[in-house]
Amino acid sequence: MDRLVEIANRLVGVEGVVAVCLGGSRATGTHGPGSDYDLGLYYRPPLDTAALRLLAAELTGGAVEVTEPGGWGPWVDGGGWLTVDGHRVDWIYRDMDRVHRVWRQCRAGRFEVGAQPGHPLGVYSHAYAGEVALGRVLADPSGELRALREQTRVYPEPLRRALIHNARWEAPFILAGARKGAARGDTFYVAGCLFRAVGLLVHALHAHAGRWVLNEKGAVRAAAELAGAPADFAGRAHALFSVLGTEPDALAAALDDADGLVAEVCGDLAG
Repeated sequence: MDRLVEIANRLVGVEGVVAVCLGGSRATGTHGPGSDYDLGLYYRPPLDTAALRLLAAELTGGAVEVTEPGGWGPWVDGGGWLTVDGHRVDWIYRDMDRVHRVWRQCRAGRFEVGAQPGHPLGVYSHAYAGEVALGRVLADPSGELRALREQTRVYPEPLRRALIHNARWEAPFILAGARKGAARGDTFYVAGCLFRAVGLLVHALHAHAGRWVLNEKGAVRAAAELAGAPADFAGRAHALFSVLGTEPDALAAALDDADGLVAEVCGDLAG
């Protein structure tokens, strides 16, 4: 941790970097021995990426690709993959003003879902607020990120209601549409609809419990441990994808099971 703090303190000396936060499993204590160290670089333009490249080369002992903002897509803003002292350390950009804007949307009960490489369900905008809430601030000279972190500790009630409402109407809607694909043996389409429906339930269950969900990885099992989750939620959700096959009857049976799970989750959650 001392080494991470040292790196973070050097990062905030780069023009544009406002604060540095440890995120991911290393911040929440759910990491394994080989887990990466994710460092969120909260910045305001202009960001001196040339200085970041020089620092990355010094830390790793060689040239490292460090992107411009937006280099990895619209939501995972960019950064670099480093190996420092034998450990994988990822730098991940976060536009500070955009994070503030997303937090204001959260408090108003609004969210976006954006396409992003590596995120098959899409990036839910409120993940930005969750990253701040669950992260560990390593360097923050102005105190701005720590102040925002204190605010995000309380899950906004308008966002909770919005996510539950979204699951209640969209999950049954998308499964009804999947029935047309099932009748044609269109496993690809049915699987996509099932994935989307389960993702909606995961976000609704987390919202109901006032818990942040950051991405798809491990989200089903995490949701199963929350108050309000049906018995064996994870087992039932994963089973939807295990025996799809290509026959219309098999696809229809999976959708029957999905309809039952949706009805149970959405029927139990308060709006």
